Amino acid sequence: QVQLVESGGGLVQAGGSLRLSCAASGRTFSSYAMAWFRQAPGKEREFVARINWSGSNTKYADSVKGRFAISRDNAKNTMYLQMNSLKPEDTAVYYCAASPLIVATAEVSDYGSWGQGTQVTVSS
Repeated sequence: QVQLVESGGGLVQAGGSLRLSCAASGRTFSSYAMAWFRQAPGKEREFVARINWSGSNTKYADSVKGRFAISRDNAKNTMYLQMNSLKPEDTAVYYCAASPLIVATAEVSDYGSWGQGTQVTVSS
């Protein structure tokens, strides 16, 4: 298991930017595929973006494509989510997750380790 801690959330106006970080400890970070999910009040947890172990392959939900960028620094055991052009509908708790699979999908069930979440609130 890998332990994950998110940071960087906060309150921002529509059109603004935030950068989330996910710090990992425990077993070898670089052996995990990683992802960001989010959950708004009263809604199910939804996929935002994922990245493979090396950072060479990424995939995004259609709702964030072109506005968000996922990246990782294996030397620092950290993953990032750069969020630009934020919209009120991006308001949610954002979670980072780790998967031991070589190719992880957008399914919550692929991910066995989760952080505690960080709140992102976008005001209109």
